[in-house]
Amino acid sequence: MDITIHTTSLPHDDPDASLAFYRDVLGFEVRSDVGQGRMRWITVGPAGQPGTSILLAPPAADPGITGDERRTITEMMAKGTYGWILLATPDLDATFEKVQAGDTEVVQEPTEQPYGIRDCAFRDPAGNLVRIQELR
Repeated sequence: MDITIHTTSLPHDDPDASLAFYRDVLGFEVRSDVGQGRMRWITVGPAGQPGTSILLAPPAADPGITGDERRTITEMMAKGTYGWILLATPDLDATFEKVQAGDTEVVQEPTEQPYGIRDCAFRDPAGNLVRIQELR
């Protein structure tokens, strides 16, 4: 089989703040932006990698989600335990400095992990954990 990862999704509760983080802080391209108000679906991705995207989506837009499920999702997003993504860069220190300068919540400074990688972590405006690993 020949399978690739095309798009993954992360929730947002403020599309403009999420767009600013992924576009302006991380430098991702905006591939699409549909909808209006808080009900926007925004697709972003790294420049030069048109086949890989992140869909920033309203978390509880599915009509099949119950009121209790919506409350649970909202609570988990507020705690930062609902969504997360792992990214990679060849220069972790420079990337960390740039992201930190974007007034982003730092969860972990660049650290050599006991399991053999060096990474750092931030929270995006929706509370999603964004870990960035150094490519070696």
